Amino acid sequence: MKLDAITLRRMRMELKAPFTTSFGTFLQKDFILVEIRDQEGTCGWAESVAFAAPWYNEETLETNWHIMKDFLIPLLFETPIAHPDEVSRRFAHIRRNNMAKAALEGAVWDLYAKRQNISLAKALGGERTEIEVGISIGIQKSVKDLLALIDQYVSEGYRRMKVKIKPGWDVDVMAEVRRQFPDILLMADANSAYTMEQADRLKELDAFNLMMIEQPLASDDIVDHAQLQRQLITPICLDESIHSVEDARKAIELGSCKIINIKIGRVGGLTESKKIHDLCAQHNIPVWCGGMLESGVGRAHNIALTTLSNFTMPGDTAASSRYWDRDIIDPEVTVENGVIRVPERRGIGYEPNRDAIDLFTLASQTFRP
Repeated sequence: MKLDAITLRRMRMELKAPFTTSFGTFLQKDFILVEIRDQEGTCGWAESVAFAAPWYNEETLETNWHIMKDFLIPLLFETPIAHPDEVSRRFAHIRRNNMAKAALEGAVWDLYAKRQNISLAKALGGERTEIEVGISIGIQKSVKDLLALIDQYVSEGYRRMKVKIKPGWDVDVMAEVRRQFPDILLMADANSAYTMEQADRLKELDAFNLMMIEQPLASDDIVDHAQLQRQLITPICLDESIHSVEDARKAIELGSCKIINIKIGRVGGLTESKKIHDLCAQHNIPVWCGGMLESGVGRAHNIALTTLSNFTMPGDTAASSRYWDRDIIDPEVTVENGVIRVPERRGIGYEPNRDAIDLFTLASQTFRP
């Protein structure tokens, strides 16, 4: 693949409703949309999932733009690319900045699949024709509001409910959810809001037959998580702590978790995601795909990744209409009875809508060799 141009677009899309976690409340999603064009005019698309401020990790939109513009894009233009796996090796000497790396690598993967005239799912080695999905529910103003939302999403067929928790919004809330919905697949996501001093509080969550507690402790920890997992019946799922296949290996060896959430941006791309998936499969550690409030482009990448065999738990890839009045792809992602049909069209399987993209674009820049 000889690349002809790379365009970065600074995007802003308004969320249909506020989304609150232990980090804060989001009213809109600012992100970078990446378009890579080859010399034959074929385009690959992806997006950076970094936020405007370093809430989730150290990356931001501004740092992503800088790293892509000044370091990563020049590396992509150096020589032709035979396979997307080469991209992560080409970027390897640049420390961290995984979300910036993943955005460019993802667009190369889409371009590669289109040039091969196959779907991105097939290019990755995916096996499924449909994937089960759940929903992620932010912290609400009241338990009543939370219960109403869960009731709505259960009626829409979503297969799993993920409820955000934090100190002061945890045990009593989950108790009421379980009382109202005794049979649903239910998990809690703490986004690193607790410490080992609150282990006894976390142990109270064992009473509610949860699928997992996601990332209860610090975002850079695997040691205390191992200690906590030994005290809990409920499986711990690691999210923010896993940035590479090496992190996953160490967490598995320490017993820090029983489940891993793979987010493409967090681990640096689809190639690294596949490596983590394969390692976890070897150790009987189930994985699932987490969400980062993606537009339809990022959502399409998540769908393709989730077709791999060890994604055995419903992920966060909800319908476009869950977050947006208008998405930037055609058709939009839809969910029927908790299932997304995997598109068979080449590449990501959805067509970026340039009119919608232009509507949400704040700034753009095109780079050439």
